[in-house]
Amino acid sequence: MDSSDTTTTTTTTTSYSPTSSPPNVILSPCAACKILRRRCVEKCVLAPYFPPTEPLKFTTAHRVFGASNIIKLLQELPESQRADAVSSMVYEANARIRDPVYGCAGAICQLQKQVNELEVQLARARADLTNMQMQQANLVTIICMEMAQFQQQCSPQPLNDAVAGPHAAFSNDAAFFLDVDGGQGSSIWEEPLWT
Repeated sequence: MDSSDTTTTTTTTTSYSPTSSPPNVILSPCAACKILRRRCVEKCVLAPYFPPTEPLKFTTAHRVFGASNIIKLLQELPESQRADAVSSMVYEANARIRDPVYGCAGAICQLQKQVNELEVQLARARADLTNMQMQQANLVTIICMEMAQFQQQCSPQPLNDAVAGPHAAFSNDAAFFLDVDGGQGSSIWEEPLWT
């Protein structure tokens, strides 16, 4: 058996008391350093944004932008903006992989198209709502007018109309028919009925 084929694993267990310092914890390298196969240093620029549990995040951004461009961009930005920049790069890289021709611009155009369609639908719905409100108002007005006419018909007539008799109402109706043409002097009654 070759000595290179056998591997011996030794585990050391250390217990520490509250007075001693905690044992050295070996951190796994960030996803970026793991994929780039390099040693992850303590002040690694990529470590806070590409944790070892999310290797796909760095792989996607690396495929589109390249590791050197990502590092360069992050070093130029203040720390407060770096997380947003990484999120943006990962989003843009995913969009570019999905749509190599248009990338994010294609997604933005599609979203703008959806917004425009929804605005048209909203305008139609508002117009329909306004139309229905006007129809309801007209219907309420007609109902109120009919109820008022019904109440007038059911209520007792004043004494003046009773004294004048039914011919007074006929003369008012006749005046209406004579004035139908706007007072031009001709009336529908002046035309002969038989020829």
